[in-house]
Amino acid sequence: MKKLNSYLASIVVRSICLVLLIVVGLDAVFSLIEELGDLENEYQSLQALQFVLLSIPKSFYEFSSVSVLIGCLAGLGVLANNSELTVMRAAGLSIEQIAWAVMKPSLLIVCASILVGEFVVPYSESYAVSQRIISQSGNTTSLIKQGYWHREGDQYMHFNAILPNGELYGVTRYQFNERRELLASSFARKAAYQGGHWELFDVTQTELLQKSTRGSQLKSLRWDTDLTPEVLNVAIAKPDDLSIRGLYTYSGYLIEQGLNSQKYLLAFWKKLFQPLSMMVMVLVAISCIFGPLRTVTMGHRIFSGILLGILFRFAEDLLGPASIVFGFPPVIASIIPIALFLGFAMVLIRRAR
Repeated sequence: MKKLNSYLASIVVRSICLVLLIVVGLDAVFSLIEELGDLENEYQSLQALQFVLLSIPKSFYEFSSVSVLIGCLAGLGVLANNSELTVMRAAGLSIEQIAWAVMKPSLLIVCASILVGEFVVPYSESYAVSQRIISQSGNTTSLIKQGYWHREGDQYMHFNAILPNGELYGVTRYQFNERRELLASSFARKAAYQGGHWELFDVTQTELLQKSTRGSQLKSLRWDTDLTPEVLNVAIAKPDDLSIRGLYTYSGYLIEQGLNSQKYLLAFWKKLFQPLSMMVMVLVAISCIFGPLRTVTMGHRIFSGILLGILFRFAEDLLGPASIVFGFPPVIASIIPIALFLGFAMVLIRRAR
């Protein structure tokens, strides 16, 4: 049984890794072609290549689920074409035993995906996007199209670029009163987080008085705020690029500020259930191999895997926004696609017995 488990593990892991290599590689090539069309100022070919390389961990995380599905279909399909699965069944192995033997090596890919999504993607994406913005702007003191808006109480802020190491470029702040009247504005070329507060550099301030304005320029200015580099790194990233911890922390911060946190809660539950969804994908692949895809060609299996992956992503993309629009809990939107595919796999396995 140990030799059989090792044999199945080697087939499945090699197939999944090959699919991941192909999918992530193609995504990187297409991303590089797209980035080469946006070259400007200091953002040239070398910077575009750096951006694409830093985006590879995100691609690995995003495509891990569908790669597990297609990889298992391809690996088990080879065994089915060689009648090896039939021999295993004739030797007394049940579908459940074969399924468990396939799931165990798949857990390695699941764990790798979790680690990359939790500890690599949030930092690599933040750094890659910030460096691209700074390179494309040419002059970080100018207001560029890219940037990030944030609100804290009655103060609205815009940052041209945010680096993971606690540095800000192009910090614009607008202070309003309770009647939404503008009281003051300021612009700082750069800001650095030092000793629990922000230090602004090359600051230009403008105060709006009743009948006039008053301006001033300072080389440096202390800025006390609840914003920390950790919070800002979460704020600038797309919800799908954040870690589970970051999503939980930032959702709580938004709730404290009275802001809408639904899309961050949706991403939180989606990431939390991703390991379960990947294991369900493995079960779907196993059920298809013992069911309707037992005797078809390899191309048909791969096409079926891509189609099932698209259907799963479509269900996620449909139910996610629906939960925000109609107000039902995001956890339900995240669990429904997994439950549907699990039910589909169980029906096929029962028919195959």
